[in-house]
Amino acid sequence: MTITRRMVIGAGAVLATVPVRALAQSAPADEVIDLWPASPPGASGNKIARKVDDQSRDPAKPDRWISGIDRPFLVVRRPKHPNGTAMLVVPGGSYWFLSYDNEGVSQADWLNAQGVTAFILMYRLPGEGWRQRENVPLQDAQRAMRLIRSRAQQFGIMPERVGVLGFSAGGHLAGSLATCHAEPVYAPVDAADGLSARPDIAGLIYPVISVDAPFTHEGSRAALLGQNPTEASRKARSVELRVTDETSPVFLMHAADDGAVPVANSIALFQAMQAKARPVALHVFEHGGHGFGVRLPASEPASIWPTLFAAFAARHGIFPPQQH
Repeated sequence: MTITRRMVIGAGAVLATVPVRALAQSAPADEVIDLWPASPPGASGNKIARKVDDQSRDPAKPDRWISGIDRPFLVVRRPKHPNGTAMLVVPGGSYWFLSYDNEGVSQADWLNAQGVTAFILMYRLPGEGWRQRENVPLQDAQRAMRLIRSRAQQFGIMPERVGVLGFSAGGHLAGSLATCHAEPVYAPVDAADGLSARPDIAGLIYPVISVDAPFTHEGSRAALLGQNPTEASRKARSVELRVTDETSPVFLMHAADDGAVPVANSIALFQAMQAKARPVALHVFEHGGHGFGVRLPASEPASIWPTLFAAFAARHGIFPPQQH
């Protein structure tokens, strides 16, 4: 039986154990950056084994779901002709796994084609035995942004042109980074932690936004906060409740027929951004469902979302101006 994202509600997917980190990469030449110089914050001593489940039936087109990330890291994908912009790419997976190929590698490919250097975030999953589980993904996302900026010269990027692009639960994490970039969720470990973790722009694609409202995605909430979260923890990790005057410009995209994460999530954040007079764009398409990444055929109007995002990013000075 093939496990679907909708089935990942009350428990993590059963995946095949794979012992080496390299299987999380799509090519041997990919560069990898460890996020933490030693054990990540919140380590409890639990043994966490890497697991990979390939959903694809075509060996030439893998669709790997990855869990068991004990040492979070970045996979660096460099474009042939870099333009100075970088994006932190955050795959989704209900906080139970990471949809590495669909919402990581495929996204890096189109970003590279635009001249953007992509950093795929292989973040820890909160339900795998970490202390303060509700902070674990945000710890990794903040640290990743700071590391990227600390190595801007090495990667030929501009530290003022670093954004984040997240999908589904990865959209929740990207949104959390856009709103809670300055929240002290870990103790600084080196000079990089003196840098800002604020993304210069945030693209949230069919995102989980609220973990408090009735329309929340219950699987993502349970994975992030546990089965019986307090009201305080729900509100603290609901992105729409954390918008401030410092929240990054946000691009939202959702399909109206999304049966996994209701479009009400994106609408709630759009309204919260408007209430704070923060830059925001919302695109809702009639059809598309959930988890499509960049796989929709050109005949589907929602397939145009990367072009719309690039235009939004160019308007805010993060991508170079688009050529017509």
